[in-house]
Amino acid sequence: MSTATKIKIAIGADHAGFDYKEMLKHYLTNYEVKDFGTYSTASVDYPDFAHPVASAVESKEYTFGILVCGSANGVAITANKHQDIRASICWLNELAALARQHNNANILCIPARFVSVELAQEMAATFLNTPFEGGRHAGRVNKISC
Repeated sequence: MSTATKIKIAIGADHAGFDYKEMLKHYLTNYEVKDFGTYSTASVDYPDFAHPVASAVESKEYTFGILVCGSANGVAITANKHQDIRASICWLNELAALARQHNNANILCIPARFVSVELAQEMAATFLNTPFEGGRHAGRVNKISC
């Protein structure tokens, strides 16, 4: 796959998700990945990284986003403040698939303190490769925006 055809992924994390973010950057070699930080395990505020990732997806500069923090709650709450963002917390691979199939989620939120590295990789691959089913789900998704 050439660079011109790679799907663009925006990725970010707070200090609790830093190690998983770094691992995912190296795991997602078939994608063009932009790192929005943080760049160490020093304590930071998750909105400082969730907002830029959400903005990048919201503007359609990036197709998908991945956010990682300890519980995934903070980054999901923050990202979902953006219009047209559907950030989904996933802790099982089946949830990552359903987030895409039924909710057309565009940001995967991973709780680093509650999933293994292997599961985080599996969920990212599933999320990025699962299409939205549309149909009856499209009407529901269209009702989300305020």
